[in-house]
Amino acid sequence: MDHVETGLRERKKRRTRWAIASAALRLFAERGYEETTIADITAAADVSPRTFFSYFPSKEDVVFTEIDDRLAEVAERLSDRPPGEPPLETIRRCVVDVTEAIVAEHGEYGAVQVRLILERPGLQARALQRLTATQEEIEARLHELCPGIDEIDAVAAAGIAVGGMQAVVVHCRRHGYEPASMRAALDRALTIVEHGLGSLTALTAPSEGAP
Repeated sequence: MDHVETGLRERKKRRTRWAIASAALRLFAERGYEETTIADITAAADVSPRTFFSYFPSKEDVVFTEIDDRLAEVAERLSDRPPGEPPLETIRRCVVDVTEAIVAEHGEYGAVQVRLILERPGLQARALQRLTATQEEIEARLHELCPGIDEIDAVAAAGIAVGGMQAVVVHCRRHGYEPASMRAALDRALTIVEHGLGSLTALTAPSEGAP
């Protein structure tokens, strides 16, 4: 019963978080970023300011809701590896699952999110911080998956995987790709990423034992 209740609470939290983020992006598109206040967002999402700040430290952080959730999912999925699975296959499975989530949540506000980040230096700085932190997290996960992997190989692999997929997502949203076209573009990007990572022996060899 406790497990069920915990699951219900987590789902409710996710719904509330996404309701706030969706309301914010809609208002940013309709009114403009600077013109939209936190009070406007809370009113549109039908939550209190206290609830808003329990989910987001600031208005800027709302823009990164989906990005933060997907990056956290990548790290979590990399830790969920069947014994003996080659690290490259783990990475591929993780990226495919997250890609499907990104396409499913593409929505009409994906372009709004990208435009805000590209146009505002403050948001660009936050995006860079998140990208750097994610690459470092992936590096750490790669060292767990492949204890003997060379340090530079891990850094390069993380950069290829994170940077490559992120760049294609931004391109697709910036240019208004439809979901089917976006999925095809991400599939092509994944093939390119796999080709680059496939040159690293540490990632293609079967792992030994459980992670």
